[in-house]
Amino acid sequence: MRLGFLGLGVMGTPMAINLSKHYPLTAWNRSASKFHALKTSSPTARFAPTPTAVALNSDIIFTMLFNAPAIDSILTTSFLSSLRDKILINTSSIPVSYSQHLSTLIHSAGGKYIEMPVSGSKAPAEQGQLVGMIAGDPDVVETIVKPVVKPLTCAAVYCGKEIGSGLKMKYAVNTLLITLTVGLAESMNLARAQGLDLEAWGKVLAAGPMASRYSGVKVEKMLRGDWEAQAAIKDCFNSTELIRAAAREVGVECPVMDVCGGLYGRAVEGGLGAEDMSAVGKVIGKV
Repeated sequence: MRLGFLGLGVMGTPMAINLSKHYPLTAWNRSASKFHALKTSSPTARFAPTPTAVALNSDIIFTMLFNAPAIDSILTTSFLSSLRDKILINTSSIPVSYSQHLSTLIHSAGGKYIEMPVSGSKAPAEQGQLVGMIAGDPDVVETIVKPVVKPLTCAAVYCGKEIGSGLKMKYAVNTLLITLTVGLAESMNLARAQGLDLEAWGKVLAAGPMASRYSGVKVEKMLRGDWEAQAAIKDCFNSTELIRAAAREVGVECPVMDVCGGLYGRAVEGGLGAEDMSAVGKVIGKV
């Protein structure tokens, strides 16, 4: 089984590395310099000059690109033609309607389309501990996709045959993730403003019923002032926009997400887009 991977960003690079340990892998990224980390970890991995070249040399192609416009930019006639009898697995966070459009395009080209957005950030991606939320043909998922994505995931949950089911699941899950992150940042800001010992604040959180693996990682980063992105603010803002749009479409209020979206928007405007999502606390100032 030959694999292709399109998009070697914060998440894409560790995902491609894990896959390349088990399968022959060809990768592409808009900036070729991003291939260095993959090549260093996986000497057998190959770099292709175009997405079409990746598809021609692969049986299954993964996409981990920033958004729908980024995917649009690779959908050339030659790329679509090269997908005949191939499977494209999209792991990018995009609108449901766009994923359905992508599915139609790929099926029209004679390929198969599977949706698998992932839950997790850089560290789980490096550890092969992402959670995949899969939608598409159940036979393809069970016989081909689930075995192939084992190096990436601690769980690959089938969310339904209808394309969009995986993305809708991610929107729901990320609603909790984003509000929790903003809550941690706000809690730390209040503790700091009150003159509390922040190490003691971290210990109280870790000892209480609200502690989790996620909060432990984020609190440790925040205490160190480590803003290297595990999941970048710009990606988190993109996620808030997708969640709010999904809520409007089904007529559901998301008041907390509206606030979080506003804060992440301010962070992006303030030049913090490349920092970790926990750095949102920098825009939560004094009244």
